Amino acid sequence: MDTLHAIVLALVQGLTEFLPISSSAHLILVPVLLGWQDQGLAFDVAVHFGTLTAVVAYFRRELHGMAVSWLDSLRTRNPDQEAMLAWAVLIGTIPLGLTGLLFHDQIETHLRSPLVIASTTILFGLALWYADVKGAQTRCEYRMGAWRVAAVAFAQVLSLIPGTSRSGVTITAGLLVGLDRKSAARFSFLLSVPAIAMAALYETKNLIEASETVDWASMATGVALSALSAYLCIHYFLKLLDHVGMLPFVVYRLILGVVLFVLFM
Repeated sequence: MDTLHAIVLALVQGLTEFLPISSSAHLILVPVLLGWQDQGLAFDVAVHFGTLTAVVAYFRRELHGMAVSWLDSLRTRNPDQEAMLAWAVLIGTIPLGLTGLLFHDQIETHLRSPLVIASTTILFGLALWYADVKGAQTRCEYRMGAWRVAAVAFAQVLSLIPGTSRSGVTITAGLLVGLDRKSAARFSFLLSVPAIAMAALYETKNLIEASETVDWASMATGVALSALSAYLCIHYFLKLLDHVGMLPFVVYRLILGVVLFVLFM
């Protein structure tokens, strides 16, 4: 892989993983639109580990507190709000993990086309707009309850379809069940830790089985740049969210979807 390709794709992954615009769609589309060869499984593994590093580093204090409280709750059977949030993240990951194991190959085979991405980009962009306008936005991530966690968890399953956006669909669901914007985004980002870890481990297993040649320079570039760009993206997204809302991302998704229909129909 050329160095320029590695730099561009690492930045694309880092900047789109946590914005509600679908990183998987952009990693599929950028090589197609620019006429590049597919970046390969090894590079996908690298940039996933990069973005995982970023979200763990950014939420390190929250994750540490959640882990300590969760372990303590196993002993005392009396979970505090940190432990409850940890349980919400763990339970909220189960539907995604099971569905991914059962249907990953079918999704990869049948749903990676530009027209599927165009459709989901527009559809879930409109859903994000509706949730941002109509959501009550009165709750934080510590006050969700079982049914709200379940709603976000099952919405996250839809992110297996390219173009949906894992962060986009979980933020949408969070807004629809009453979370405010920052709380919906934070819960989405906490959910991303096990989600990205599972994806990276699954891809690593496939990489080992495929015995693919590894371009270590590109891998290092991918990890470093995706981690840095993802960390900055999380920081500024949360900082600016109350000022800009979801409308800029909705508009971007609608424009991208229309452009894809024009190019590929």
